[in-house]
Amino acid sequence: MSSVDVKALGKVAVLMGGTSAERDVSLMSGEGVLQALQSQGVNAHAFDPAKQDLVELKKQGFDRCFIALHGRHGEDGTVQGALELLGIPYTGSGVMASSIAMDKVMTKRIWLAEGLPTPRYVVLPSNRQSREDVRAVPDEIGLPLIVKPPHEGSSIGVSKVSGYSDMADAVALAAKYDHEVLCEEFIDGEEVTCPVLGQGANAVALPVVRIAAPEGAYDYQNKYFTDVVKYHVPSGLPEAEEREIQRIVVEAYRTLNCRGWGRADLMIRKRDRKPFLLEMNTSPGMTSHSLVPKSAAASGMPYEQLCLHLISNASLDSSKT
Repeated sequence: MSSVDVKALGKVAVLMGGTSAERDVSLMSGEGVLQALQSQGVNAHAFDPAKQDLVELKKQGFDRCFIALHGRHGEDGTVQGALELLGIPYTGSGVMASSIAMDKVMTKRIWLAEGLPTPRYVVLPSNRQSREDVRAVPDEIGLPLIVKPPHEGSSIGVSKVSGYSDMADAVALAAKYDHEVLCEEFIDGEEVTCPVLGQGANAVALPVVRIAAPEGAYDYQNKYFTDVVKYHVPSGLPEAEEREIQRIVVEAYRTLNCRGWGRADLMIRKRDRKPFLLEMNTSPGMTSHSLVPKSAAASGMPYEQLCLHLISNASLDSSKT
């Protein structure tokens, strides 16, 4: 990777915190990024949109933004749209790609239209969450299944349902976070994740990370606050399998028109080793437990270099690329 002219980056805002359910994780990500950029001599400052109006970015003379926000109003195209209007380049995907990727249902529709593998699903809008509607879901996609809010991340509001009697509680939990509920076929197998850097024809997959959680409990608590989950990178998967996952992930990333960076989560079905795409994260975590830094390090790019690489590629939808 070519060296970055730190002075040319100007004054950098690290956007962190925000108002989503993932605020705490965002603060951890942002703190890590801020320290990394400052350690490389970047004129970087913390900026919490929950405490300051985004217009202040312009008033305070920021030249570019590292988006370390997760979830709504950070990863869903809204902040990206505001920065477009302010004319301040930012890391990660543009308005439309961010908006689509944040909506797991829209993402699945696009992937399926493009022939990419993703688990079968049923959507329950707010007017289709009666007892009868809820109990009908397992008849359509089988048990066990996963119930989740389609606009949240970090496993918030997610349940694994093993029997009909568990459906009502799972849907009620997901509905606390979203107006519609996504019910998804459960893929029995190994969970993996794969980051991507770049844009379009230049998008490149980083090493696959294989996630080994105790009894499959890769939940919010285990993701960020314990050390019981094991992350294998190199993944230990057969080389051909790893390459196929990387190929699918880059295609999934390009299909959504992502840029800068992203991370796809997948399941590999045990019985036939077929990979299934679960979601695309356009503002992945950068905490001490996060997976993009682990994968980048395995490819020879330490955390500080990754942060520099991302901020140096900050751009706008309106930029000619």
